[in-house]
Amino acid sequence: MPAQLLQGSDAVARSAIEAGCRFFAGYPMLPFTDLLEAMARLMPGAGGVCMNAETEIEAVNMALGAGAAGARAATGSCGQGIALMQEAIAEAALNEVPFVVFNMARGQQDYFQATRGGGWGDYRTICLAPKDVNEAVEHTQLLFHLADLYRAPVMMYGDYLIGHTYMSVDMQRRDYGPLPPKDWALDGRRGGTGASRQIWTWAMGKANDPGPGPDLHWQRIAAKFEDVARAEQRWESELCDDADTVVVSFGSAGPFVSQVVAELRADGLRVGAFRPVSLWPFPETALAEACASARQVLVFEVNAGQMIDDVRLSVGHRVPVRPLGRVSIDFSGMRQGEILTVPWIRERVRAAMNETVMG
Repeated sequence: MPAQLLQGSDAVARSAIEAGCRFFAGYPMLPFTDLLEAMARLMPGAGGVCMNAETEIEAVNMALGAGAAGARAATGSCGQGIALMQEAIAEAALNEVPFVVFNMARGQQDYFQATRGGGWGDYRTICLAPKDVNEAVEHTQLLFHLADLYRAPVMMYGDYLIGHTYMSVDMQRRDYGPLPPKDWALDGRRGGTGASRQIWTWAMGKANDPGPGPDLHWQRIAAKFEDVARAEQRWESELCDDADTVVVSFGSAGPFVSQVVAELRADGLRVGAFRPVSLWPFPETALAEACASARQVLVFEVNAGQMIDDVRLSVGHRVPVRPLGRVSIDFSGMRQGEILTVPWIRERVRAAMNETVMG
């Protein structure tokens, strides 16, 4: 299939449909609204259903129901709406119902929400943060695969830039390997088919079918997420082997930092870039290795300091870790602001490197 020039939200919607998504539900809230509108326009032609729900709570529970029936399903919002979805996301994780959540965030203030969650119980949520539209297209299909592979809700951390940028994308179905059968899926009968009693009360136990009981069930869920944490770390590292300074960023801030690194390298400064692609599981070991020769680590994020906690946990006390970004809100309220520019970042990185040399 030839490459197509598409707006980000349209590209993500097409990629989801290419991945087999046939149910989508959401409530309009910018910048997520464009994705919902694209799904509403495209889904009927693919034989699927897109529901404009009354609130985000209804939307996530519709996706949860479709996922429990075995469909590839998705929902989404921006951070404020996803806050309302947290209980259902936790229920899905603890009861092993797969679906995809698209957070088209208003900037980068949702990192804690995406990586720590706000639901109850011992669960985690795989979260991928694409740097641009092409990577968002790839991540969309990968996330549907990971949701089915691990029987868990998963999340994409997008934003206004990814949703509204036009890029040339290669829209094709990607093969990530075989998946286990969905013999647990509910089919409308009392007990469903196969192992479908594992949905909800069966795992916890009930009078006529005790199931494994809560203790063994929670232990198995916790062990599963430990396996996920080891297997699904993703990252991108640039010019870190000899870097005195490593700049860590995530999502759509990554390309800005990459450009700054290229320009400063051309000036003879030894600076590198590291981008966690998976916000959870965070690539701790890879980051520690990338910073092995660094004299300082700078963390650029458009918020008051959230990912910096994971960077410090990864690097430890061996090297100073300093914040480079800050809260920055532009006229649209989408949280890009003045700092998400190459000149702003380059000036601060250069100043930080000069301070280190003088120190």
